[in-house]
Amino acid sequence: MTFDQWTRLVLDRVESALDHYLPAADVQPAPLHDAMRYAVLGGGKRVRPLLCHAAGELTGATPEALDAAACALEMIHVYSLVHDDMPCMDDDDMRRGKPTVHVKYDEPTALLVGDALQSQAFITLTSDVVDAPRQASLVRELALASGSIGMAGGQAIDLASVGHSLTREQLETMHRLKTGALLRASVRMGAVAGETPSADTLAALDKYAAAVGLAFQVVDDILDVTADSATLGKTAGKDAKDGKPTYVSIIGLDASRALAQQLRADAHAALEPFGARAQRLAELADLVVNRVS
Repeated sequence: MTFDQWTRLVLDRVESALDHYLPAADVQPAPLHDAMRYAVLGGGKRVRPLLCHAAGELTGATPEALDAAACALEMIHVYSLVHDDMPCMDDDDMRRGKPTVHVKYDEPTALLVGDALQSQAFITLTSDVVDAPRQASLVRELALASGSIGMAGGQAIDLASVGHSLTREQLETMHRLKTGALLRASVRMGAVAGETPSADTLAALDKYAAAVGLAFQVVDDILDVTADSATLGKTAGKDAKDGKPTYVSIIGLDASRALAQQLRADAHAALEPFGARAQRLAELADLVVNRVS
């Protein structure tokens, strides 16, 4: 199976599973459920579900368990986007090529969509396709990655940094929390969904995830100044307009491109102990970085 064929297979599985795990649009309260489905279905790169499925191949996780973990990850990710786009945060009106939830519906609905998706993620993780010991491990991984020492903490630093100068080290800390924590959880949860991974396996996967997570943000910063809104599916140039520190603003465009390539190499090096079994993870590292090729 080629990488494109594998990607399509996983994306189709995840889309079908998301449709299954989300409440139906006609279940009360129907307007909230309709907005949840609007936010989640039919869009996005699904990088986190892809990483989850790829890591699960290393530990023999069942497709059904990986679907549940992947859906939970995507629900947390989308909840963060819905809240991030609201006027009290980044105040954006386009996401994934369509109006943001607070624009399509209203601000109270957007707030509740994020809240409900967070809960739905943990409902999904505790479905009967995952046995109880793995459920506990998966829930802990996701909770840690999305809380104050993960994604939410990174967002707090991001909001506090608008209009301020950051060092490269401070910027990296922010992004390892805001973006990297959930990407790391995607890899770890895929592995944990199968046979219990060894400490060495998790350590190697952590190194891989750290490189990919940072590369993802570096590439996003590059695209914010080099791509148009139609390509991005969100407002281009907004980081610079809002005075947000980025890799491009701190180290420049050329150095950011070089950093992305170095992080790609670091990700590949971390996978060397797994050999050919980690092919999909290696290809995903390429996919993340080659968005700016």
